[in-house]
Amino acid sequence: MTTTAEAGGHLVDTDLSADLAAAALSLARKFHDGATLWVISPQWEPHAHHVAVEFVHPVIMGKRALPSVALVEPDPVAQARVASRPGDILLAVASANEPAVVDAMRRAPAWGAMTMWIGAGPRPPAGAANHILWVDSDDPMVPATGRFVLMYHLLWELTHVCFEHSGLLKPDAEECDETVCVTCSDEGRLGEVVIEPAEPLGPALVRTAAGEEWVDVSVLGDVRPNDLVLVHAGAAITRLDDTSPEANR
Repeated sequence: MTTTAEAGGHLVDTDLSADLAAAALSLARKFHDGATLWVISPQWEPHAHHVAVEFVHPVIMGKRALPSVALVEPDPVAQARVASRPGDILLAVASANEPAVVDAMRRAPAWGAMTMWIGAGPRPPAGAANHILWVDSDDPMVPATGRFVLMYHLLWELTHVCFEHSGLLKPDAEECDETVCVTCSDEGRLGEVVIEPAEPLGPALVRTAAGEEWVDVSVLGDVRPNDLVLVHAGAAITRLDDTSPEANR
């Protein structure tokens, strides 16, 4: 029997194979812990539907149906913001310059969501998503050739391979400690303002990967809902430049 991986081997190079394996392991662990996969693809909506169906529909006897939903409303950032919960996964199928996806990937850590980005052409910058699965081709027709479909078919298959080895589903040893982890240091945790202060010098309600918390924003002055800030020790210490599409309207 020829597997999806074997059939697509000539289209998947060594680097992409390694990226797919790492992404599948992360997916399996997240699903094992109860995550939902949210999928956006503003440029190519059928891909969002296809990915969601691929994961939620157990096409092979004995495979698990995995919770996955395509988000296809006109504002995918607002939809993902409302839908996602800490521990969930946000997967985008898009080019590196799709504004809504750039914004969603940037904000997802504040929502507590792990991010994956499938695309082709010029790559997103390093760190733009937790997992970047990319076709290094300048051909604008790549999204219509089946190579994206191959990637998320492989991702589905490899995720289920991980389920067959329960030892893989255990998280890696914690790498964060109070002296070295940037998310615990003065660099702060990414947060998104939910409710602005009700009075001058009052706290703002801010959403971080740990949930919602009231945060001192007096250092920053005025803040607005959806502003991105860095939070440390109960205070917002800096505001991040807003590059979202809604900020430029």
